[in-house]
Amino acid sequence: MSSARFVLLPLCSTLLLRAALGAFPFYHVCSTSGNFTANGLYESNLNKLTSFLYAKTPSLGFGLGSIGQYPDQVYGLALCRGDQSASDCKACVADAGAEIRRRCPRNKGAVMWFDECMFKYLDTDFFGQIDNANRFSFYNINNVSDPEAFNSKVRGLLTGLVEEAYTVPKLYATGEMGLEDKMKLYGLVQCTRDLSATECKECLEGAIGKLPSCCDGKEGGRVLGGSCNIRYEIYTFVNV
Repeated sequence: MSSARFVLLPLCSTLLLRAALGAFPFYHVCSTSGNFTANGLYESNLNKLTSFLYAKTPSLGFGLGSIGQYPDQVYGLALCRGDQSASDCKACVADAGAEIRRRCPRNKGAVMWFDECMFKYLDTDFFGQIDNANRFSFYNINNVSDPEAFNSKVRGLLTGLVEEAYTVPKLYATGEMGLEDKMKLYGLVQCTRDLSATECKECLEGAIGKLPSCCDGKEGGRVLGGSCNIRYEIYTFVNV
């Protein structure tokens, strides 16, 4: 297995992460759209929405909902990685729902990514819209010996997975491809299920388009966003 160290590239900053992620969030963004008043109606609605997503998401791996009326209405969703069991999904959504409130305590919107799930809420209706504003990438620090050939295989695998994912209800697909020396390349693509099939494909293709600038010739890489995510590695990283 390759090194556990990765470089994270959110916007223009660079951070180092380790692969022993557990319940540790990859990254989070607190919205600048405004703050809510402590113990007010918006916070009450957000608490109800968090509980609703915690209850709804595990059975299908995706939850979507809105609570309240303008100007205190809150919209949110939770998405678990497509291979997660209901119990693992529930645990991740619980962690994300609690951690996002600690890190963005009064923000009217926020999004947080864990390895196994994503949690997002906002004070405006974002359902069915591709979120390109909240997107970041990171890569394994190890380089491959033949970047051009490897990059081509990565793009080929992920592009094929996109063609599968946007045609199925879960908007999710994984696959593998043989490499030299009996090694394999593994890939994953996934969209939030508020997107249409066409929007999912557009989002995933946009994420793949970011790979040359973030992950050129790297053994592993990932692009995460508020609406879709892609990942590739030279080791298995999903449950089978």
